[in-house]
Amino acid sequence: MSLKTKDFDYHLPERLIAARPLAERTASRMMVVHKGSGIIEHRMFTDFPEYLSQDDLLVLNDTKVIPARVFSDDERTELLCLDRLSPLEWRCLVRPGKRMKVGRTVTVAGISGTVTEVFENGDRLIHWDSLLDLDKVGHLALPHYMGRDDEAADRDRYQTVFAREEGAIAAPTAGLHFTPEILAKLRHTFLTLHVGVGTFRPVSADLISEHIMHSERYVVSENTAYQVNEATRVVAVGTTVTRVLESLRSPESGLRIGSGEQRGETDIFIHPPYQFGVIDALLTNFHLPQSTLIMLVSAFAGQELVMEAYRQAVQEEYRFFSYGDCMLLV
Repeated sequence: MSLKTKDFDYHLPERLIAARPLAERTASRMMVVHKGSGIIEHRMFTDFPEYLSQDDLLVLNDTKVIPARVFSDDERTELLCLDRLSPLEWRCLVRPGKRMKVGRTVTVAGISGTVTEVFENGDRLIHWDSLLDLDKVGHLALPHYMGRDDEAADRDRYQTVFAREEGAIAAPTAGLHFTPEILAKLRHTFLTLHVGVGTFRPVSADLISEHIMHSERYVVSENTAYQVNEATRVVAVGTTVTRVLESLRSPESGLRIGSGEQRGETDIFIHPPYQFGVIDALLTNFHLPQSTLIMLVSAFAGQELVMEAYRQAVQEEYRFFSYGDCMLLV
């Protein structure tokens, strides 16, 4: 029998939602969940290296968040630039979208854009008259639960220190806790998955088995694939890394994942019951109630244990979501 979406619900006081980051990246608390024994520890992120051995491999997502949110000059239209298909073409989420039919135009920072196609899901393909410089005219599309617009400080803090491959709408938030100094002490490698707007879409189906997962693009280098396959233990930093690696699992070859460079899209939906074949430990932030991300974490450590961990996190007043504290599952 399939689990219901409501099985992953919990009560979260609004005051526990982290609307802004802490002064220091490494200052977050870290809950440690031992899935074998059910023991839950309350530690600090600075203790993270204590849970790793020299043979462990940390895998992180090096995607870079772009300031994808723009507004028309008449302030009547909001656009979220999702995917750059050519120098002058962007696939965009447009609000309100009803009047933006094929042939209609919109002007952003004096640059005119024309709708050339309306996709099945409602996205628009917009051809701009000249290059749209998002670094100059765009805003970060902060998650709605922060309850505020982006600020200058977010350009730095809503970005990992190792971000390098542009294309994400949202940050891979488990990576926000790291500094170059901590990373330098740990064996690590990178892959790329561009976090899209679908990460914020709620599960509307009553049964989780009926939910249709969004798709996101990834790249795994030949070197990263080799390191993952040679590692004694793979520690995924974030659900995005987990989704990519589990999408590429290759048990028939005797390897964790396929060898060589791999790129494509994944729409894998990991939820109980699911048998993991690649990752051995997971560092992640605290996720929204009834979200696909809390379902993934529940698949890794068990639904009952994870929901108990969330109950304790609320009781102990951890900070939740993108700028919040983290959880290590081992």
